[in-house]
Amino acid sequence: MSWDKELKEILQKKEFALQQGGRENVERQHAKGLLTIRERITSILDNNTFDEIGPGAGGAKRDKNGNLIEFNPANFVLGFGKINGRDCVIGGEDFTMKGGSPTESGLRKSIYIEDLALQNLVPLVRLHQGGGGSVTGASGNTHVSTSPVYNPPRFMTVAKTLQAIPVATAALGAVAGLPAARLVASHFSIMTRNNSQVLIAGPKVVERALGRNVTKEDMGGAHIHTKNGVVDNIAEDETDALEQIKIFLSYLPNNAWELPPHASTSDPFDRRDNFLADLVPRDRRKIYDMRKIIHSVTDKDSTFEIAKDFAKGQIICLARINGYPIGIFANDCKYNAGSMTADGSQKVKRFIETCETFNLPIISFVDEPGFMIGPEAEKAATIRHGTDLVLKSANCRLPWASIIVRKSFGVAAVAHYGPNAFVLAWPSAEMGAVPVEGGVAVAFAREIEAHPNPEQRRKELEAQMSHRYSSVPRAEALAVHDLIDPRDTRPMLNRWVKRAYKTLPNIIARKNRID
Repeated sequence: MSWDKELKEILQKKEFALQQGGRENVERQHAKGLLTIRERITSILDNNTFDEIGPGAGGAKRDKNGNLIEFNPANFVLGFGKINGRDCVIGGEDFTMKGGSPTESGLRKSIYIEDLALQNLVPLVRLHQGGGGSVTGASGNTHVSTSPVYNPPRFMTVAKTLQAIPVATAALGAVAGLPAARLVASHFSIMTRNNSQVLIAGPKVVERALGRNVTKEDMGGAHIHTKNGVVDNIAEDETDALEQIKIFLSYLPNNAWELPPHASTSDPFDRRDNFLADLVPRDRRKIYDMRKIIHSVTDKDSTFEIAKDFAKGQIICLARINGYPIGIFANDCKYNAGSMTADGSQKVKRFIETCETFNLPIISFVDEPGFMIGPEAEKAATIRHGTDLVLKSANCRLPWASIIVRKSFGVAAVAHYGPNAFVLAWPSAEMGAVPVEGGVAVAFAREIEAHPNPEQRRKELEAQMSHRYSSVPRAEALAVHDLIDPRDTRPMLNRWVKRAYKTLPNIIARKNRID
C-alpha cells in the first residue's frame, strides 16, 4: 500500500500556504501599496536562501473520509535565511489572513521565532503588520483557551534575545497590541512614512474605552513615533525599510559573543581633512555642523545614523574606522546648544547598552553644555534620566575614546567619558563645572548689578574667566591625553581603534552566556 494520499496532502498544504489569504486579499494588500509577508521576506534575503519552518502548520478541514478539502495556513511565516551572506532568522505576520491577528498556529509560530534565533545565536528580523489578540481567541471561537500556570512567561525569550542577538524590526502597515510590543523590543526599529501605524490599541477600542473618535494615523503615524522614540528610523517605503535593516545588521556580530565584522575600505588610514581646522567658530555663540566632523573622521560612506528625529540635541550612529565597526554619540549644538535632555539621556543610554551587548567600541564627540535647564526640563525628570545615563557610562566596560570638540561642562559631561577613556581635546575645547556665562552670572551677581554698566562688566568678567576653561593647561597637566590639531583626529582614532579591538576578546570572555 502506497503513501500517495499523504504525499499529495503535503503538496496541497504547501500550495495553500503560498496562496496566503487568497487572491482577493493579496490583491487588496497590493492595492494599498503593500507587499505580502512572503514578498517582504524574499526582498530582504539573499536569493533562494529562505528555508521555511512549519509551512504545513494551520487549520485543516476534511471530509468524512479524511480527505483534505480546505486548509488555512498559519498567518505567521518564519524561517532561516541569509542577508549579505550571513545567517538570520526572519518572520512576520500575514496580514492577508485575519488582518494578521494571530490564529492558533500563527501565534505558536510567532512565539517560536525568538526561540529559534536564540538556539542558533543568529540575528532576528521581524517584519510586522498585524493586530493583537481577539476577543474570540486565537482559535477563532468563544471557548476559553488558557496556558498552564507553570508555562514560562511568553516574553522571557523576547527579553533574552536583546541580551544575546541583534534584533531588527519593521512596521510595514498597521501594527497593534502584541506585534507592537515585539516591534519595540528590538535594537533597531523602523516604520514606513505613509502606510504604517504603531498602536497599543486601534480606533474602535479607543472609542469604546475613552469615547474619543480618532484615526490610526492620528494616534500612531510615523510623524508621532519617530519623534517620541517609539521607533528609531523612518523609511520612505518598504524597500527603504528593508535596506536600512540590512545596513544596521552589517555593523553587528551574529551574537554577543563574537567580534563585529571587519570590512575592507579604500579610505586612507591617515587622511586629514583641512576644513576641520576652522570648522568650530571662535565665537562661542555660533553653531557648526557636528555631522561634518563625524563623516570626516569615519570611513567614507560608513555612517548610519539612528533616531535622528528623536532628541535632536544628541546624535547616535554606527560607523567604521579603518573598517572596524564602532558606536558614536555626539552633541548637536543646533538644538538647545546640544544640552542633554531627558529624552536625549534615554536615547544615548539605550545606544550604549546596544554597543555593550555587541562589543562596539564607543567614540564620543563632546560639545556638552550640561543638562537642559528650566521648568520643562524639571517636569521631564531630566536629572533622573540624566543621572541614569551618567551611571551607565561610568559602568561601561567597552573601549572608549572622547574627542572634546568644544564644551564639556557639568555632570552631563561625565556621560561622555567611559572608564579609562582615551581623551583628546581640540584647541576649541572648554572644560569646567559650569559654562562661563552661567558661572559668572552666579558668582559675580552683586558686582555686576552694582556696576555703572552691568553688561560691560559682565563681558569683562566672562573674558577674564574664560582662560580658566582652556584645554591648554589641562593638556600640560595630562588631564587629557593630548591636545591635537583637529585634522589629526582620524589618524589618531585609527591607531586607537586597532588597539581597542585587541582588548575585545578578553571583554567578551567575561560575558555570561544566556541560559
